[in-house]
Formats: sequence, structure tokens, C-alpha cells
Amino acid sequence: MKVVLFGAGAFGLPTFERLHAMHDVALVVSQPDRPAGRGRTTTPNPVSQWAMAGQLPLHRSDNVNRREDVELIRAVDSDAWVVIAFGQKLGSALLDDRFAINLHGSLLPRWRGAAPIHHAVMAGDDVTGVSVITLAATMDAGDVLGQARLPIDPSATTGDLHDALAQLGPDAVESVLRDHAQGTLTAQQQHADAVTQAGKLSRSDAVIDFNAGPDTVRGRINGLSPWPGVAVDVDGRRLKLLRADRSDDVVGPGHLTAEGVLGCAGGSVRVLDVQPQGKRPMPFSDWANGQQWDGPIEVQP
Repeated sequence: MKVVLFGAGAFGLPTFERLHAMHDVALVVSQPDRPAGRGRTTTPNPVSQWAMAGQLPLHRSDNVNRREDVELIRAVDSDAWVVIAFGQKLGSALLDDRFAINLHGSLLPRWRGAAPIHHAVMAGDDVTGVSVITLAATMDAGDVLGQARLPIDPSATTGDLHDALAQLGPDAVESVLRDHAQGTLTAQQQHADAVTQAGKLSRSDAVIDFNAGPDTVRGRINGLSPWPGVAVDVDGRRLKLLRADRSDDVVGPGHLTAEGVLGCAGGSVRVLDVQPQGKRPMPFSDWANGQQWDGPIEVQP
């Protein structure tokens, strides 16, 4: 099968690698190089880097719906288009009469939008997964062609889940392509009454509320890790909280013990991993060994 791949983020790489191994990649479409890192050096995104390393035909565009881009992409002979973490909406002129599918990081219709993995963790969901869908005028509203499920561990972060869900993509996408080729593909409409939204997050969301319950606090710490990261003020120094788990211990809201127990309303969580300002991520125990403890420390959001 000849395929055209649309992507920019690392989430699509495991699937793209499988498709490259099993099919003929006629074209990779990605985003332009952008400034990245502390030095803001212009850098290709992960998909562009992968395509260049494999000497695959690569087209980079900041607007694939321009006439010249539409003509170029549609001129490529292909059987299917696969879109994963691309960052641009494909318009009707581009999609007309093409079989195009998208891999999304949630069990749709739950968590449509830009940050489905973050929101699943923050909400305390017990299970998530990936969905392969058709492309529709409304974002993430296409028919569901296939899904794969994954339980969420209470201490899993968004970073953990991102990598685990990416590994579900190859089988899910390949199954849909196989059914399409065999003429056995079935589609399921999403139920509108079950839709939840996963809006884009920013650094302003990285605030912890000690008046919230432990499940909410744990979900916020894990859901915003590694980015943008929830931080607290400890004796005038910022400490980023990277991972938390459930705890049955009792401590006052906004207080942190030498064992990593962080109090909140109606309970507590156990902090497992942290990152002191200007230093590398580390287990909480390593950071705690360098502190003086006369009892629980009061921390500020």
C-alpha cells in the first residue's frame, strides 16, 4: 500500500516506523523547522528528522491548505493518508475523495482536543487509549474506525502515558488499513452526549490547590508532568513536583513531610519525584536527604 504521512510530534513515530517497514511511504508532510531549546536554535521536528534520516520524500509547510500545497500533495499517488500529531487541520479541498485517517490519544468521544493525555490524567481516569478516526470538519469528531485501550496507573504521568499510548498506534492503524484494503472496514459515529473537551494547556494551568482533594491534587501533579509542571515554594525555593501517588497518611493541607507526604483537603498524596530549581529531576528521597527536617514543612503554591 502506498501511504502519505502527516505528522510533526514524536507521538506518531512508532506508527510511522511500522508503516515505513510494511508499506511504501510516498510522501511525508510535516511542519517547518522552528526555534527549540534554550538557545532557540531552528530545529526540525521529530517527524522531519525521522524522514530525513530515512531519506524519505519530505514536504514541509506552514499551511497545507494553500493551493500549491494542495496540488503538490494530491499529485502523489497513494492509497491512504495517515495523520498523527500534525498540528494543522486538513481542509476539504485537500481531503476530497482521499481515504484519510487520524490517530488520536484518547478513547473518543472522551477528550477531544489538543491535550487529551493531560486531561485524562488530571481527571483521574482509570483507563484511556487511542482511537483511529476519519477526518471531519469538527476537530476529532470523525467516525471511529478502531480503538485500543490502556489502564492508567495511579502514579503515571502524562509523559509516561504519552509514550505508552504511542506504542499502541502501530497495531491500531495497521488494523484499520488492513480492513480498508479488504473492504471490511466499519465505522462508528461518536455519541455527542459523551463528548468531553481537552483544551490546550499553558503554564498558567500549573498551579496546585491544597484545598482540593487528594485525587485532584495527584491528578494535577501527574497530568502536568513533565510540562508545564506543578511547582511549590519551599523555604523560598521553587520545587517542581513531577510524580505523585495515593497515600493513606495524614498531614495538614499545604504541609510536606520528610517521607514525601503532601497534605491537601480531606487527605494527602505521596510525592515520588521532584526537580529542584536549576537541577535535574530526582527521586523525592534524594532531595529530602539534603533538607533539614524538624517536622512537616509548610509549602506555598
